[in-house]
Amino acid sequence: MADFRFPKKYRLRKAHEFQRVFEGRQRAGDSELLVFALRNGLPYSRLGLSVSRKHGSAVRRNRLKRLIREAFRLSRHELPTGLDLIVIPRIGREHSLESIRRSLIRLTHRLDRRLPPCPQGRHDD
Repeated sequence: MADFRFPKKYRLRKAHEFQRVFEGRQRAGDSELLVFALRNGLPYSRLGLSVSRKHGSAVRRNRLKRLIREAFRLSRHELPTGLDLIVIPRIGREHSLESIRRSLIRLTHRLDRRLPPCPQGRHDD
């Protein structure tokens, strides 16, 4: 049975973790999402979210963050491993769980092909 939990180790939470991914300058986007990625040298991928106030009230922003986290959680076994991901939803869209999930899978695979391999023995926490 697949493990679909979402513990803290799968999350980017610190400012320096976000900064490192943004400085890597590897991104891919479509009409749903913009995804930044960087190899992390870990056997799993981690997720960070950035949802601006342009998306509306706190209630709307929090719902959007929950949808993205759920899409990541459900798709984790289909996503490439060893990536730190920052997901930014596009403004002016009605986002559904399935559309976010499809977009996340497609964009992370595109970024995985584009990113150079992680140096041996490097583990960024």
